[in-house]
Amino acid sequence: MTHPHLWYPNAREKKRKVFLHVGPTNSGKTHNALKRLEASSSGVYCGPLRLLAREVAKRLNEANVPCNLTTGQEREEIEGAKHNSVTVEMADVTTEYQCAVIDEIQMVGCRTRGFSFTRALLGICSDELHVCGDPAAVPIIQRLLEATGDVVTVQYYERLSPLVPLKTTLGSFSNIKEGDCMVTFSRREIYKLKKKIEMAGNHLCSVVYGSLPPETRTKQATMFNDEASHLNVLVASDAIGMGLNLNISRIIFSTLEKFDGVCIRELTVPEIKQIAGRAGRYGSKFPVGEVTCLDAEDLPLLHSSLESPSPIIERAGLFPTYDLLSVYSRLHGTNFFHPILNSGICLTLFLLQERFLEKAKLSPDYFIADCEDMLKVAAIVDELPLGLYDKYLFCQSPVDVNDDISTQGLIQFAENYAKKGIVRLKEIFTPGTLRVPTTHNKLKELESVHKVLELYVWLSYRFEDSFPDRELADSQKSICSMLIEEYLERSGWQQPGQRRVLPSLQKLSQEYDAPQLRKYFPEIDARSK
Repeated sequence: MTHPHLWYPNAREKKRKVFLHVGPTNSGKTHNALKRLEASSSGVYCGPLRLLAREVAKRLNEANVPCNLTTGQEREEIEGAKHNSVTVEMADVTTEYQCAVIDEIQMVGCRTRGFSFTRALLGICSDELHVCGDPAAVPIIQRLLEATGDVVTVQYYERLSPLVPLKTTLGSFSNIKEGDCMVTFSRREIYKLKKKIEMAGNHLCSVVYGSLPPETRTKQATMFNDEASHLNVLVASDAIGMGLNLNISRIIFSTLEKFDGVCIRELTVPEIKQIAGRAGRYGSKFPVGEVTCLDAEDLPLLHSSLESPSPIIERAGLFPTYDLLSVYSRLHGTNFFHPILNSGICLTLFLLQERFLEKAKLSPDYFIADCEDMLKVAAIVDELPLGLYDKYLFCQSPVDVNDDISTQGLIQFAENYAKKGIVRLKEIFTPGTLRVPTTHNKLKELESVHKVLELYVWLSYRFEDSFPDRELADSQKSICSMLIEEYLERSGWQQPGQRRVLPSLQKLSQEYDAPQLRKYFPEIDARSK
């Protein structure tokens, strides 16, 4: 654990040329890196979000550079492709590339996901490595790459369009205008603000937040960007901070506090700058961005944060690979794989990881990633008769352990796999039972069901023969997204008697049979059929 760069012998055989592209949001840093990727004979893009990976794959394919898409839940292979666009967790550290791009590299300091960015930085085997992100990451990247012998060049960028912090607050909701984005940090608050805005003037709102399915987030963003759309204001969480191209004129913070899963705290300087920087996209209808708040008491913090550099990132995340855990378990087999008679439990993966992390010695440049969620999953699967590698995979799965429905889905999938070796989706989920949500709680429940379906798809790529219903899960995911979009459509203010059929619903009716869709959307008429 003290020399993690040695975990990647293929990359160490090369003397990589590493280019750091650093600057604020909307400075063109990633654009320049992607131009180099397009010009290469082979390459890979590693992004923090599925939305970004999909966007880059689309860009390369439209530029006649065949590019595959690989995320935890998606595989799209293009014939003859020598380029891949992936989420950073899916980065292949065994394949050689001419060029690689890692986006949002400042996330090496993320307490939960930072280790995946560290793995990509140290492990990708490419002649050129282009790394994009916040200048705060430069010192730690330079220190980590001293050990690798790579040649590092730093290129700094300035913002391409102005960002103007306003001296006054929004005032009345009647002052909302086209292109505005109201930012808040809870689902309930998002819908409350949406209703206030729509009742106060001539604007309808798109919404974007983390619990929405990625497909729904993309469609909501697309409708907001479309000048012909009736949705010309956005209400969003910090999910807009990266991953979506948005034509925002003005960012309005409803609050500068958020609940981070542990406590309510003030937003950090990087968080404020990342969100505020989304206003005024270069080359868009709103080239000059503005940012303000609802509450006058928040203006000093907003202004001081925008004038301050982001704190330097001191350490990068690290987490042991399965191979390291496996070696450790063999070396300590007598201590870690036998029943503890006085407690009646078996010290398996949970305690293996816990003890490993307790004893691990790290370089000062690294920290052990927060693996609390993994350990919660380990405590669940440790009770099942599964091999160590199977348990490790379940621990890596994208389950939301704070969501009861999502956690129950994982438990049932793991139990069925342990008992039968095969998991049929219909054993825990009945297609045809989903409906358009009628309340906020029903919406939250449907979002949780979507997470369970995504979990099944993720597992189907790791246990291919044991989770055979990927196609069914994918189709039900699409239905979930449509039902959520229909809820969003119905929740918008409309003239009495006005009713629209979503274009996406018409598109879906071409992909699935109309009788099945009528279960979910009784209003489908002969034309939309």
